[in-house]
Amino acid sequence: MEDMNYRTTDARPPLTKLHDWVTLGLRHRRLVAVLFVGVLSGAAVGAFLLPPNFETNIKILVKHERLDPLVSADPPSTLPQNLAVVSETEVNSEVELIKSRDLLEKVVTTCRLQNTATRFWPHPSGADVDTQKLIATAVRKMRTAMKVEVLPKTSLISVTYHAASPQQAAQVLNTLVDLYMEKHMAMHQPAGTFEFFQRQTQQYEQGLAQAESRLVEFRQKQGVVSPQQEKIATLQKLSEFRAQLKQTQASIAETGQRIQGLKAQAGSLPSRMTTEMRVLDNPQLMGQLKFTLLNLELKRTELLQKFEPTYRLVKDVDTQLEQTRTAIQAAEKSQLREETTDRNPTYEWVDSELARAQSELAAEQARAEALARTLRSYGEQAGELDQKEALEEDLLRDKRAQEENYLLYRRKQEEARISNALDRHRIVNVAVAEAAAVPALPSRSPALILLAGLLAAIGVSVAALMAAEYLNPSFRTSEDVEESLDVPVLASV
Repeated sequence: MEDMNYRTTDARPPLTKLHDWVTLGLRHRRLVAVLFVGVLSGAAVGAFLLPPNFETNIKILVKHERLDPLVSADPPSTLPQNLAVVSETEVNSEVELIKSRDLLEKVVTTCRLQNTATRFWPHPSGADVDTQKLIATAVRKMRTAMKVEVLPKTSLISVTYHAASPQQAAQVLNTLVDLYMEKHMAMHQPAGTFEFFQRQTQQYEQGLAQAESRLVEFRQKQGVVSPQQEKIATLQKLSEFRAQLKQTQASIAETGQRIQGLKAQAGSLPSRMTTEMRVLDNPQLMGQLKFTLLNLELKRTELLQKFEPTYRLVKDVDTQLEQTRTAIQAAEKSQLREETTDRNPTYEWVDSELARAQSELAAEQARAEALARTLRSYGEQAGELDQKEALEEDLLRDKRAQEENYLLYRRKQEEARISNALDRHRIVNVAVAEAAAVPALPSRSPALILLAGLLAAIGVSVAALMAAEYLNPSFRTSEDVEESLDVPVLASV
């Protein structure tokens, strides 16, 4: 009983010795033999009965060496040109394009794979086979046999295809690549682009010719070459004549003020001036008066000798004497003046300046009227030229619009032509980096299948052996009895 206290209750010890495995194998030899022979026989049958499988591969490079033309009014230099690394989205788009249903259907019909498709539904004898179902079955089978993947950290697309015939495998992949190239070009270059741009170019070329014809006809009809230039020249002349009119008006005002000053000065000046003056007495008058006075005095003397002073004759003589003396005195006081006069030069200068100023005033007034008429004429001409310029601007604007559209569509036509030429020469943004070759050896050989079957048979046998040993509850050794029942074993057979 004391020995029982020192026993452990751990699980069954692992099989660490070769004779343990041998013992187990002998114990379950029938199960192991059946499983080993069955798996190996199945592998051998599969190696010799399964049809050969040939695998071929093709690699497609996605790149950015060619830009697809953009339909835009901007010149090519201003369009964004992104030549960066190909994005993952673009590569995945090409993968989906390769795996598209319509592309696979074209490959199936081109390579006639529907003739070898497996029928999953019965057909009555003599009944017509549904071609669409056969094509769908072939497409499904092709999807299963084909593997499309993107190689890590590259812009390469790898396409692998398995077929029973090496020629068929290469043919299918080559056909797939050709049809994929056509679809890629169709997707990135819409059909009819060149024809569309060609029609638009011809249309705008005719519009440009009509616009130029209308412009030439307008200039000939209006009798102008360039209304804008003529308007500028007319406005310059108008400005010059306006300045001359203002200057003439100022000159008229100045001449008027000058005439008023000259008239006032002419009114205050005599027309002639005294150049020489002499004062003289009248000798004849004085001699006559003195002779008369002497005669009267002699006569008075004679009368006084005869008559009294109060006598009338004496008084008359006295009166005559008085008058004569008075006349002599008056004659002595009044002297004769002899004056010599000549034309006044100041008056003549003022008069000549006045005449000249009046003639200048008349000339300036006539000039001002002529300038005013000229200004009105140039103003009317500028207004007409302004209207003609507006009409010509409309025609020029139409001509420029037609010319811009014509040049735009002509450039787009050339771009479309270049793109079509590049498409014809298969210069696109995808290229075949590695073409599909006819495989010389199958992807699976009988030796490899037998080796895989041998390894599988060994694995299955070992697994079945361990499972059978684990599930068998019987005691096989004395250690099993002692561990399970916790009692000592005295003897074993």
